[in-house]
Amino acid sequence: MIRAAIPDDVPVVLSLVRELAAYEREPDAVVATEDAFGTALFGPSARVHCLVAADDESGEVVGFAVYFVNFSTWLGTHGLYLEDLFVRPAARGGGHGRALLTELARIAVDKGYGRVDWAVLDWNVDAQGFYRTLGAAPMDEWTTWRLTGDALRSLGGG
Repeated sequence: MIRAAIPDDVPVVLSLVRELAAYEREPDAVVATEDAFGTALFGPSARVHCLVAADDESGEVVGFAVYFVNFSTWLGTHGLYLEDLFVRPAARGGGHGRALLTELARIAVDKGYGRVDWAVLDWNVDAQGFYRTLGAAPMDEWTTWRLTGDALRSLGGG
């Protein structure tokens, strides 16, 4: 079962984010709080969205997808950027990841958006294989860049 997250899901979504960070070998990198997530997802200026995957039998949330709207200058239309997708290891193979991405694709198609983008760690060959089965393709010629922390504050004048 895939549905839009509700405010009561914030604690479990943040817990899943922490599990994802541990999986991605960065267990101490998450500094987000429930308040920050609640504001980002449900506050008056919310610009990020979250889908959750719940187990059909228990109703337990076992996965999530956090995404936001972006824009393609080449297509001249919006798209969706999938910031994170994670399904608990014990729930993998049950179709939750596919269902999350199917719902994300449905949202993009329904809104007339031109694409869905995301990044995958180069060592995560299982995820890469899964995404290929859905028809996704890597953008090998592109390298993701990031400005954060002191460098961001220095450039931004703070």
